Amino acid sequence: MKLTIKRVYHAKGTNGDLFADDRFICHTIELPWKENMHQVSCIPEGNYELRKRKTERFGEHFILMYVPGRTGILLHAANDAMKEIKGCIAPVETLTGEGKGNNSRRSLTRLVRFVYPELEKKEKVYLEIRSK
Repeated sequence: MKLTIKRVYHAKGTNGDLFADDRFICHTIELPWKENMHQVSCIPEGNYELRKRKTERFGEHFILMYVPGRTGILLHAANDAMKEIKGCIAPVETLTGEGKGNNSRRSLTRLVRFVYPELEKKEKVYLEIRSK
């Protein structure tokens, strides 16, 4: 399975649209682009393997593998990139500003229900990140 985030960069955050093939799934929010600096920048455009992950803090979510110069990049629930994200990606239902959205937990639950079955069948899931 291949997912794609099509990004738009802004000074205060990065907004995106997440698709599975041509099917729109949800919007995304991230930090602004700041040359891939640790904890203050979104990650570089590219292709990343997604794996499932579960923690007490975030519940079921995803980790992106093999991000250049970065580790621990997650796809988890958050509604304000500048306040809640340290380089990760958050799915949101509606964009409300640069790097801001709402109903992230609901969007993450929908994404988990869509992607986890593929991962449980031992299928690989890739996330391509690119500009709009």
